[in-house]
Amino acid sequence: MTTGAGSRDTDGLKGAREHRVRTGGVELCVAELGDPSRPTVVLVHGYPDSKEVWTEVARRLVDDGDFHVVLYDVRGHGGSTAPKPLRGGFTLEKLTDDFVAVIDAVSPDGPVHVVGHDWGSVQSWEFVTVQRTEGRIASFTSISGPSLDHFGHWIKKRVARPTPRRVGQLLGQGAKSWYVYLLHTPALPELAWRGPLGRRWPKILERVERVPAGDYPTSSLPRDAAHGAWLYRDNVRARLRRPRADAYAHAPVQLIMASGDVFLSERLYDDLGLWVPRLVRRTLPARHWVPRTRPDQVAAWVSEFVTANEGGAAPREHMATGKYADRFGGQLVLVTGAAGGIGRATAFAFAEAGARVVAVDRDAEGAARTAELARLIGAPDAWGETVDVSDEQAMEKLAEKVTREYGVVDVLVNNAGIGLSGPFLDTSTADWKEVLDVNLWGVIHGCRLFGRQMAERGQGGHIVNMASAAAFQPSRALPAYGTSKAAVLMLSECLRAELAGQDIGVSAICPGIVNTGITSTARFTGVDAEEEKRRRKRSSRLYGLRNYPPEKVADAVLRAVAENRAVVPVTPEARSARLLSRFAPKALRAVARLEPPL
Repeated sequence: MTTGAGSRDTDGLKGAREHRVRTGGVELCVAELGDPSRPTVVLVHGYPDSKEVWTEVARRLVDDGDFHVVLYDVRGHGGSTAPKPLRGGFTLEKLTDDFVAVIDAVSPDGPVHVVGHDWGSVQSWEFVTVQRTEGRIASFTSISGPSLDHFGHWIKKRVARPTPRRVGQLLGQGAKSWYVYLLHTPALPELAWRGPLGRRWPKILERVERVPAGDYPTSSLPRDAAHGAWLYRDNVRARLRRPRADAYAHAPVQLIMASGDVFLSERLYDDLGLWVPRLVRRTLPARHWVPRTRPDQVAAWVSEFVTANEGGAAPREHMATGKYADRFGGQLVLVTGAAGGIGRATAFAFAEAGARVVAVDRDAEGAARTAELARLIGAPDAWGETVDVSDEQAMEKLAEKVTREYGVVDVLVNNAGIGLSGPFLDTSTADWKEVLDVNLWGVIHGCRLFGRQMAERGQGGHIVNMASAAAFQPSRALPAYGTSKAAVLMLSECLRAELAGQDIGVSAICPGIVNTGITSTARFTGVDAEEEKRRRKRSSRLYGLRNYPPEKVADAVLRAVAENRAVVPVTPEARSARLLSRFAPKALRAVARLEPPL
């Protein structure tokens, strides 16, 4: 039953239509945004939150996805009333009654798409696996909250066959669940939340979870958290001891996992495919509160999944393949020097993983061709852009255009570079300027412009700078090139330290001899044109004989981003040089004196 219908601004939800739904002795505060004729997305909040945890995601779903978005405060939270008595008033069965009452009020004639975070996801697993909601849910996106039934079976399976690995998984998740034990203690959680913990919680979220300040959390937090302790007391022990055997989802499920979640292990979801008819897995490099820290990516993935399941088609993200298909789907990746070689291979690798790709090169035709092929490989979208990375003003215009037309870059790959070989005394000032302008200043421009945009957005990101084994392997033949790459390596290390507090990773990739086209355009100082042509041909032949493909470097780039690695030597000779530079530098210096076989 719906009462008190009307339109007013709720906290952080400008223009929301707020009303109340009566069910099971409580009144639920419900807010609606967008056109009710559009597909309905119901956002269910977790603990100790209220519906305002979803405000940033809700705005994006309405503005960018054109959905009808519904948020409601779970009983005892926010603007909803609490059951009396509290004990026994928060069971999954009663939470399901509430959900059914809400969707009957906001979408009586059609199914809804459910998105749950934390305890919102826990209870939504109940919604999507019980018979009485079959046909009422079109899709479910689960974020940082497992099914208690699936969790119970996960525990039983590991207890029944306690291999060392399974015992480790049990102990690991047991340690992450420390707060669950505390919430079962009588009175203590209520005293803490209504006292010092409730007052300090916003600052704790800012410092530990890096949740930006804003309309969340609301002033009702202490009361919400005190009431919400009964979510755990009424459900956790009972369900883990006696998990349902029929907890099969009757709708497609999208699982979004936060790789830095301190409360949940990714191993909890190893057997999830057994319970779900169609499962899409996603991974975010973030902590637990992703609706606040990663609203752009969450909204984009929800929008894609809802649209795919609303139309009855297979989700576009199923085109993504490979080890990192669940990591980069929908993210915006910009690669410089993308017309060929490592840059093109990297653009293709991200495209195959489902990322949107901006291929940048001063070769306009080559950049456009890379973008065209990236779309064929699997990129949802790909664009070619022309720029000389050494031109600061041109890079500024590129950054403005990319942000305006495509969005803020999630991953930046500063790959563009040129080769220069020859003795120091034969290297002119103009030679030095050319190689440093591209190899170093191009990286600086990219880091400064796109890195600043990442920082200002406040949702993390990653910067990859292409250095070289020459950064730590001195050579009499590469003084200018080696200097430029050593500078890139140190810049990356410094920037990594500076941006770590903003969840922006920085990686330096250091390949050795890779079979790319850089040798055909490399310049050789101190020789005439005929000799330079001969040396280019000789270098290309040697690199071809080595035949280390750029695709392997591209794989290393994706791994560096996915695992947030600092320095990644690629090729055996690069790894050997890295080790020697740390443990036997004299040996490297001896090798540096040798004349290259050109």
